[in-house]
Amino acid sequence: MYNISDKDVYLFHQGTHYQCYEFMGCHEIDYKGATGFRFVVWAPNAKSVSISGDFNNWSGEKHALSKMTDQGLWAGFFTDISSQTPYKYEIRTQEEATILKSDPYAFFSEVRPNTASVTVPETDYHWEDNRWLTDQKNVNPHESPVNIYEVHVGSWKTHDDGSLYTYRELANELIPYVKSLGYTHIELLPLSEHPFDLSWGYQITGYYSVTSRYGSPEDFKYFVDQCHQHGLGVVMDWVPGHFCKDDHGLRMFDGTPIYEYQDPTKGEKRSWGTLTFDFGRPEVQSFLISNAIFWLNEYHMDGIRVDAVASMLYLNFDRGDDEEKIYNSYEGEENLEAMAFIRKLNEVVFKYFPNCLMMAEDSSDLPLVTAPTYQGGLGFNFKWNMGWMNDTLEYMEHDPLYRKWHHQLLTFSFMYTHSENFILPLSHDEVVHGKKSLLDKMPGDQWQQFASLRLLYGYMMAHPGKKLLFMGGEFGQYAEWKDQEQLDWHLFDYPLHNTLFTYVSKLNHFYLENKALYEQDHHHQGFEWIDPHNIHQSIISFLRRGKNPGEELIVLCNFTPNVSYDYKVGVPKPGKYKEVFNSDDQEFSGSNQVNNEEHFTSPEKWHGHSQHIKVKVPPLAISIFRKIDEGETKEEEL
Repeated sequence: MYNISDKDVYLFHQGTHYQCYEFMGCHEIDYKGATGFRFVVWAPNAKSVSISGDFNNWSGEKHALSKMTDQGLWAGFFTDISSQTPYKYEIRTQEEATILKSDPYAFFSEVRPNTASVTVPETDYHWEDNRWLTDQKNVNPHESPVNIYEVHVGSWKTHDDGSLYTYRELANELIPYVKSLGYTHIELLPLSEHPFDLSWGYQITGYYSVTSRYGSPEDFKYFVDQCHQHGLGVVMDWVPGHFCKDDHGLRMFDGTPIYEYQDPTKGEKRSWGTLTFDFGRPEVQSFLISNAIFWLNEYHMDGIRVDAVASMLYLNFDRGDDEEKIYNSYEGEENLEAMAFIRKLNEVVFKYFPNCLMMAEDSSDLPLVTAPTYQGGLGFNFKWNMGWMNDTLEYMEHDPLYRKWHHQLLTFSFMYTHSENFILPLSHDEVVHGKKSLLDKMPGDQWQQFASLRLLYGYMMAHPGKKLLFMGGEFGQYAEWKDQEQLDWHLFDYPLHNTLFTYVSKLNHFYLENKALYEQDHHHQGFEWIDPHNIHQSIISFLRRGKNPGEELIVLCNFTPNVSYDYKVGVPKPGKYKEVFNSDDQEFSGSNQVNNEEHFTSPEKWHGHSQHIKVKVPPLAISIFRKIDEGETKEEEL
């Protein structure tokens, strides 16, 4: 019926149709010599379904759909509905109520506060990113630099009158800005259609509809295309864990819970006021997995950050200790259906996109999140290191005088850093809801705050794991992220903010130029402690190594404002060493306690090595050294 194959129908109801968006929803097709729009929707408990819009005065009597399958697929074909026309499904429920619902598979929607879906013609965007896509097939993301700039599109920058930038305007401004800073990827907070600005896109109604706030689907494709042509990958936050309760959305779609669990104890996420998908229902699996494939395939996304994984994994995620618990069939608290869904999701994604970034935002301590499914893992290839983030920020918020009593917060992450493939996030979640901006978290006077922030960024860059920083952090925004206003761009009028911007750019490029900082992030060979025990001076030192001999860096981090002279550092090889990076450089508004001279090793055992060097350790700073090859002079710079 209407050019829909029996195979499509069968696979959809089996939960194994991974591109069901190609026939579900609204599509312009040729059928029996006529061109029109075909509508297909899943509403298993509806008495009738029709299409409503301005074309029929929002009365669906003349545009009724036919029931295709006993499992609840409805379809219709109409030649009198035009392109770019708002529409909704008019559903008559078993209780004889009439409800209007947006299309779950709509490719475009009205600009909020309007909530209808919009018909769009079948068009072929002319992509010009073939070179990028070809190159990415040969990239191993685990051994490559991954440094992500996280962006909320609506508040990165706005026009003088407060209006939002379009996707095409962002392509002209955001891309060169991020590229100049030395980032490898842009991560976008969710861009699926959502009714409420203050949800930041995390409470979705249109999973297949790129939000119309900033332009059309073609405009967003242009943005991604331009990112790729300028050497930037694009990652998008994706929210399969829950959806909002708005009347036009997925909740009680046909008058009954079909996308959410029927059992409200499993279906409600009370702390967020949202609903949980029924991960065990085959049609929901087809919907969600196809949605991930949709963004990767149709919009050429390079990765997906899966939001709120812990909320999916555990049945009692937001239930207090004094509340009655719910358990699975094995009397555990894990949501077995969600775990099976996640494994299935990752297996499908990597089948079609082997080098995609599938990143879990997971705050749980579940092991094997980034292990393959055939080894019992969840199958992601990266996980946000929430433990590192929490411990490090807590440590940095202590006055340097007292940090020695909290040294374990600084070093504990190295105990488990190779247990998963981690990304180190300093994300939007850390600079909202009274948590203060990263700069404002730093103690001390203004100079110490900026020095500490430079140190934090340098420490993150040297720590094993890929990197992520939320917008505004690159120039030291003092205020928390204001999600309804643009970033405080006027801060560039002040030298300390300007030099922090310069510092972040130089640090990012230093990262790109040194394989020791990324090539073996997830292997024990890529990291070695020199000294984690200097509690009284709050100084740590360690080695980072690349795969090839000579790709080795000596890293010192001093978390106090004291300068240490003739500080002994054990090194693995005899010879000459020079400082190649120092966050205290006067170029970055530091105190310029730099090491200008070459450092010859002394044949005295130190830190477990047979030789050491003596260096000056700058205050509240990171300094990095490397061994000089024969013939290299101290004037040469990396």
